[in-house]
Amino acid sequence: MKEPAPAAQPWIPTLEEVAALAGVSSSTASRVINGSPRVTEQTIARVNAAIAKVGYVPNRAARNLASRRTQTVAMMIPERTAEFFADPYFAEVIQGAAMYASSTEYSLTLLIESEKDPEKTHQFLRRGNVDGALILSHHSASSSYRELARTLPVVFGVRPPGEVGDEIHIVDVDNHAAAALGTQHLVDRGRTRIATITGPLDTFAGHERRRGWSETLAAAGLEPAGDEEGDFTPASGAAAAQRLIAADAPFDAIFIASAQMAYGAMPVLKESGLDVPADVAVATMDNNVFSTGTTPQLTTVDLHTAAKGAAMMATVVRLIKGEHIGTQTLVPMDLVERASTAI
Repeated sequence: MKEPAPAAQPWIPTLEEVAALAGVSSSTASRVINGSPRVTEQTIARVNAAIAKVGYVPNRAARNLASRRTQTVAMMIPERTAEFFADPYFAEVIQGAAMYASSTEYSLTLLIESEKDPEKTHQFLRRGNVDGALILSHHSASSSYRELARTLPVVFGVRPPGEVGDEIHIVDVDNHAAAALGTQHLVDRGRTRIATITGPLDTFAGHERRRGWSETLAAAGLEPAGDEEGDFTPASGAAAAQRLIAADAPFDAIFIASAQMAYGAMPVLKESGLDVPADVAVATMDNNVFSTGTTPQLTTVDLHTAAKGAAMMATVVRLIKGEHIGTQTLVPMDLVERASTAI
């Protein structure tokens, strides 16, 4: 019995066939496909017409191998996993970065640093698995990635400790100015005994937000009415509010350095017989579900966190392409007034 003939393989057009149809060399056709400026408009038009006619699809994998590019950017999270999944800040930044990445040739991959073996993650990044990295952390742990920035395009979402050299690129909000904006709003509402619940003071954001509160009070000729530290979580906000009340120092307003902490503090104030805003006005930072999930809803400084993620991705793409850019990009912010500071 005669065996059936093997099925014919589909025809796949090659670069050489595109070049022949366009009347150019294979190297010239390759330059057109890779976007080289060293070809004329007429040549580009001929090659593109040939590509369209034969249905040629460039082999991106081969191109990436030749150029040692992966077309991938890592979003690196040096945080404990539980804290990462509980904090909407991270989700919003990642969403912004992913949306921007979708408009480029780059893909975004998420890496959460190993708590037991951080060096494992560092080695993965150094071995050419990605073209660039975004470092997103509340804490100074991100400083361990400073050396990586000497060999790989890296963008930090918070200023790492120490001097910032040309290899360090930061995309962040002006935390000092944001805290000053929220505190000044309380001053403008006639509050004169303004306390604060800070973020962790071993973080750049926590330190700068406390400084913004303190310097705004000094400029208004007001004395601080209380100063307690939290860690950006609701539980820490509740505990700090309890300490403020136990200190028995009168306050008529609180600037709270994150909406999560404010969310935790609000029930404590209510249980202590303090009405918001009649007795205590509350202003915070981060415009997310925590700032709208209280009664009354919270006046907040909107840090446009998704825009920060997009700006981080845009910056690392420019660095990968070899562009020379400034070391710091500031994301705009604005105040969203709600009932927690109503007169």
